[in-house]
Amino acid sequence: MFSGSSAHTNGYSSHGRRRPRQRSRMARDYNGGGDGSFRVCSYPAASNSSTTATVSYTQQSDGDRVAASHRGEYDRVYFQSYSHIAIHEEMIKDHVRTDTYRAAIMRHQNFIAGKVVMDVGCGTGILAIFCAQAGARRVYAIEASDIAIQANEIVKENDLSDRVIVFHGRVEDVEIDEKVDVIISEWMGYMLLYESMLASVIFARDKWLKHGGLILPSHATLYMAPITNSERYQESIDFWRDVYGIDMSAMLPLAKQSAFEDPVTETISGENVLTWPHVVKYVDCYTVMAQELESITTKYKLASMMRAPLHGFAFWFDVEFDGPAVLPPKNHLLFPPGNSSSDLYSHGGSIQRKRRCRADETVILSTAPEDAPTHWQQTIVYFYDPIEVNQDQVIEGSVTLSQSMENPRFLNIHLEYSSGGRSFIKESVLR
Repeated sequence: MFSGSSAHTNGYSSHGRRRPRQRSRMARDYNGGGDGSFRVCSYPAASNSSTTATVSYTQQSDGDRVAASHRGEYDRVYFQSYSHIAIHEEMIKDHVRTDTYRAAIMRHQNFIAGKVVMDVGCGTGILAIFCAQAGARRVYAIEASDIAIQANEIVKENDLSDRVIVFHGRVEDVEIDEKVDVIISEWMGYMLLYESMLASVIFARDKWLKHGGLILPSHATLYMAPITNSERYQESIDFWRDVYGIDMSAMLPLAKQSAFEDPVTETISGENVLTWPHVVKYVDCYTVMAQELESITTKYKLASMMRAPLHGFAFWFDVEFDGPAVLPPKNHLLFPPGNSSSDLYSHGGSIQRKRRCRADETVILSTAPEDAPTHWQQTIVYFYDPIEVNQDQVIEGSVTLSQSMENPRFLNIHLEYSSGGRSFIKESVLR
């Protein structure tokens, strides 16, 4: 809440939730089989392959077992969603994504050649193969879903079985007898943190990465900004005001709930963005701890660059493929404590200057509205009713992103926003 002003909940009842568009990377079920012809790590409700590695478990209380059982079921559904070919086809056909990863691997070829690489969540194995083509001595390709079976066949067909070893299992459960020089992973979900896969990369980093090793991508930044999108609002809402000459305004509350209750993934352009973006979270993959990602809160204060209806907030991210960490762990913050990232942007953008001056030496994958579209698109939290803002009018508030109690791979969004003397709260779940 904001002191000195009335607060309103810009929302409706919690029933009738709708998933984001079916571009979700956690999409469906698939029944796969294994012939035990490659290395497998067993984990609860995992592969039916015959070859397994030994996994030990500590003694648990009844409550711990129930919680672990729920987590195991969530993971089972999550990994099954990645067994379907369509999800991998969509990612590989995302040329911005795939070409950027290949460019990053080749940019760091001198560090990869002759070294040991781990690919966390390898999918079809394409990044592992890129690393082998760059001269890696050995690549451990780890994949918990049944697509690992096809990944192993792809490795064989490309005559790389002597260098690329596919593990069918969770990275938390596999056993590898050596440290690795490089960890590569395409772990980013919608809004960067959806799916919580970065925690698995952190686990692999802490257990296997050599001191001074390389992590690709190395850094990530999650941004947010207010947006205007009248066309989207007209298509979903204003349509009901006049349907073949009939006033169907009685449908408006239901239409708003259906269209805007949960976050959506769609592509907008830079013209939709009302202000300079605000940094929600900067992640240094060399030093970040999993606990930091369980709940993130940031305050923002932004000024609209135009007069327009404010329809919601968009979230997007960049990732950088930089070299091994050279700074002490405590010095990795992007902004000094107490500084506002939005202030830095509004005064010419120190981050943008950093990005421009490093463009020749650092490969960057961006999902920003002004850049080429990707399968991540942008994640948008729409309001049920727009707010009219004038040029230079301040939009301020806070946002909290936290792992859902329902399922840790889901993301709770608590958004507070205030402008023109009115304050609102929007809560939603990215699921």
